[in-house]
Amino acid sequence: MQLTRPRTVLTALAGALALSLAGPAQAATGTLTLGFQQIRNPSGCYDAPFTPLRAANRTNATATVYSEPGCAGPALARLAPGQDGVYEFGASLYIP
Repeated sequence: MQLTRPRTVLTALAGALALSLAGPAQAATGTLTLGFQQIRNPSGCYDAPFTPLRAANRTNATATVYSEPGCAGPALARLAPGQDGVYEFGASLYIP
């Protein structure tokens, strides 16, 4: 039994070290237009201000359009950098 405890501690320490070496998450660089709102260096989930969801992706990341608020439900489309789109059933958009 005493051999498993040091192993558990070492495993936990190794996991913590691996997490600390990972760099911080970074927002997309550029501007995302959602409806009439412009979001500079966006990151995360954004609910559409109205329907249909209208978006212009002027960032360096691909955005995903979802059918439900809070980036829930099925993914409807992916919006690559430089693309514009109108999504009749889009309710939210996620960009890393």
